[in-house]
Amino acid sequence: MSYLAKITTKGQTTIPSSIRKALQAKPGDLLEWEMLSNGQARVRRVQPLDKEYLKALEGSLSEWHSEADEDAYRDL
Repeated sequence: MSYLAKITTKGQTTIPSSIRKALQAKPGDLLEWEMLSNGQARVRRVQPLDKEYLKALEGSLSEWHSEADEDAYRDL
């Protein structure tokens, strides 16, 4: 299927409701745009990272932050 949407002078457009429904996109969601080598663009809804997951992950990373780690990985 194909849908048309007009771009405003500010570069904004309305995403057709059937596309929003297919993407399960709602106000405030993030969309990722990817340019393909053939000149086409692909768009997908991106899940924001869960804040509690990030806090738990942050706590586990301290074991990798030492002077020895800095010396070992500095030139990578």
